[in-house]
Amino acid sequence: MKWYGLKEKITNKEFWHSPEGCLIILASAMPLAFTTWMTLLNNFTIEKAAFTGTEIGILQSLREVPGFLAFAAVFLLLFMRERTLAITSMLLLGGGVFITGFFPSAMGLYITTVIMSIGFHYYETMQMSLTLQWMSKDEAPKSMGRQTAARSFTSLIAYAMIWIVMEFMGLDYAWVYAAGGGLCIMLTLYVIFALPNHKPVEEQHKKMILRKRYWLFYALTFMGGARRQIFVVFAGFLMVEKFGYDVATITLLYLANHVISMWFAPKVGQWIAKWGERRALIVEYIGLILVFVGYGLTESAEIAAGLYVLDHLFFAFAIAQRSYFQKIADPKDIASTAGVSFSINHIAAIGIPFLFGYFLWSESPAFVFYAGAIMAVISLILALNVPHDPKEGNEVVIGHVKPTPVAAE
Repeated sequence: MKWYGLKEKITNKEFWHSPEGCLIILASAMPLAFTTWMTLLNNFTIEKAAFTGTEIGILQSLREVPGFLAFAAVFLLLFMRERTLAITSMLLLGGGVFITGFFPSAMGLYITTVIMSIGFHYYETMQMSLTLQWMSKDEAPKSMGRQTAARSFTSLIAYAMIWIVMEFMGLDYAWVYAAGGGLCIMLTLYVIFALPNHKPVEEQHKKMILRKRYWLFYALTFMGGARRQIFVVFAGFLMVEKFGYDVATITLLYLANHVISMWFAPKVGQWIAKWGERRALIVEYIGLILVFVGYGLTESAEIAAGLYVLDHLFFAFAIAQRSYFQKIADPKDIASTAGVSFSINHIAAIGIPFLFGYFLWSESPAFVFYAGAIMAVISLILALNVPHDPKEGNEVVIGHVKPTPVAAE
């Protein structure tokens, strides 16, 4: 398989000791824990902890809280470097998943979920920050694509591991959780003890940064968070409720998503590096308009499955939002803004699942996806305001904001 630059590097020992090698190893470790947690969650909570809709709703709300509070990562950087925080977060993620199966109660699952989620969201924040700091503006989109491909590869390993041990070995949930979390921890320990301690090129601000001239990036990030909820919460539910997909079929859809992403995400990174963020974002949002309208109109289970896979593939275009920010940002703002952007991204996670589920889904599932199409139209309008050549001083086509003097911050 040609991973657009990674295939040639993968046999080069020096590559794995480079900053990008470190990022790819961490990106590979994360799904071993998180995919295990997510795949087993519904069955484990029902079979072992007797969850009802109330408890699972509380658990999922608790899971999103660390994402909303991701801006606080900048304050932790007063005490540790970004790489240290990324590694610490990975250990929390792996450790939270490792112990999940040993606490089959509501309170036990709430606590382990929060531990896991803190690790997951703070790692995601630092992964974005370190990529934008360590990679050049030309290489960053390609590197993010390769990291996404690595995630998809190890997600497939996690799915295969779970299927084999549950189907043929009959292992208890606790040991499967321990295996997924343990593998994540092992890869993280490899990064700690075997790889150099790379440092950022620019010393980062150790305070929360909100700049008016980044307003378009903030808006795109918020709309991206809203779009994510349409897919994560409602698209999969549509497959089950309307089209009667069973667990095996849903799992096949997940596998298809990751197999295609292994090829597609690096390609998207190449496209963005060549054609620019503006074109990539426009393609993404036009595609999403068609996908969401398709969800609302289709009565075919096969077409719905195709839309589900296509919907997932468009997540790769989120690379364009991040590389756009890299080009317009003061390099010292990256770590702080990475945390702020994750908080903005999760604002929608608090309200959309409840509001859309209660007011729209109850009337007609199609209304949810038509609302998603309207959000994609808004995103398209925002994307048209991204310049062809974004940089400091050329952040937007319309609506320039005069930079705030540093002394006034």
